[in-house]
Amino acid sequence: MWIKLISPMTTARPMDSIWKSRMAPPLALLVLGSLTPASHKVTLEDENIEKINLGDSPDIVGITVKVDTAVGAFEIADKYRAKGVRVVMGGIHATACPDDCVKHADSVVIGDAEEIWPQLLRDAERGNLKRIYKNISGIGTEKIPIPKWNMLKHSKYLFTNTLTIGRGCPWRCDFCYNSAENIDSNYRTKSVRQILDEIASLKTDHVMFIDDNFIGNPNFVRLLLPEFKKLGITWHTAVSTNIGLYDDILDMMSESGCKSLFIGFESVNQSNLLKCHKTQNKIEKYDATIEKIHKRGMLVNASLVFGFDDDDPSVFPSTLEWLIKNRVSTMTAHILTPYPGTALHKRLESEGRIIDRDLRRYNTAHAVFIPAKMSPKELETGYVKMYSDFYSWLNIMRRFPVANNQIMPYLQFNLLYRKFGRQTSILGRIFGLRRLAEFARRTSYPKWRKKKEDNGNCMAMEKEVIA
Repeated sequence: MWIKLISPMTTARPMDSIWKSRMAPPLALLVLGSLTPASHKVTLEDENIEKINLGDSPDIVGITVKVDTAVGAFEIADKYRAKGVRVVMGGIHATACPDDCVKHADSVVIGDAEEIWPQLLRDAERGNLKRIYKNISGIGTEKIPIPKWNMLKHSKYLFTNTLTIGRGCPWRCDFCYNSAENIDSNYRTKSVRQILDEIASLKTDHVMFIDDNFIGNPNFVRLLLPEFKKLGITWHTAVSTNIGLYDDILDMMSESGCKSLFIGFESVNQSNLLKCHKTQNKIEKYDATIEKIHKRGMLVNASLVFGFDDDDPSVFPSTLEWLIKNRVSTMTAHILTPYPGTALHKRLESEGRIIDRDLRRYNTAHAVFIPAKMSPKELETGYVKMYSDFYSWLNIMRRFPVANNQIMPYLQFNLLYRKFGRQTSILGRIFGLRRLAEFARRTSYPKWRKKKEDNGNCMAMEKEVIA
């Protein structure tokens, strides 16, 4: 059979440029590619980098669905089904809200696909596809294969060096999909050997871990990081705010090549955090945590959410002041969004506060509900202004890093990616995204540059990583 995997286009936010949509490939579909038996043909089309060819007729079309891509996914599915092509849907929205997807698909996959996908393909060969394939009890991480990287058009992406060390998260925040009924959020890690093999498969020594929470199991991380130090990689990841409790892990991160941490601070109001069950966040420890990270030469990318019930219009200037005071390097802001299936969505629905049901607007850039202490317009205006204020020339200078090794990556992210992202994305079209990504790495991380020059070529560098 010919299985065609599709990633529908994401919806852009006001501050997004081409860099956002082409940042990284759809990792889940690459895993499906590896799970597909060699007797089948499997291909990938990502609408974020190319126009989807709807004129073909594969045996199976598999579509990954997120909330903001759902409408586009349904349109693609309906066109294929109209000419008799069987469509399978999976992904986070299909798992959280399978009833939405089953109207547009022959089969819907709920939960992890590692055990489901081979059986689904066998059923398809026999012409006996089931409407629902469900696995919400999780799978052993030993069953997670290395992504099938040769499916990618590598030059179309800024980064193709993403991977995870596990799945799930130990926390259950109300606004997160981990609060949805069908989501297996139990935290589990791959083996150290699996992770090292996956790093080797990337053929680079610059790695981005996209786990929800890299330190979900601190003891496991203590075993893993010495191996990273041996590899000599440069890497980045996301952690929860309780990273400040683990000085030894911070030391090991810095010593093993970690250069930046994405952290979900979410709010500078403790009441907001308690009401959404984000109990791991302790605001009184935020400043000390950031200071610890900066002292170890790592940048902080703060994730923030606006629109909690205790937020009024004053939340924007007060949060900005806190960010500047702590010299936070970069910021990713979100409007609180009640993803269907989450505990937050259920609560706001029961209170009659959801006012917009266009899923294309559920991309954290729109007020799709009525906030408690400001109007939807005030929330959206404050959100957009937060970006313009944070990335103003004055505040870029006020947040300037103290450590010399942080200056170049700081300037590149603040200027080339955020402030002038639309202009620099034109250069990406002209010279190629991968070339610009390599330029950024070479100028930001001298160790990476030196290693590449010393080795002479990428193949030699790959051998060093594998060894």
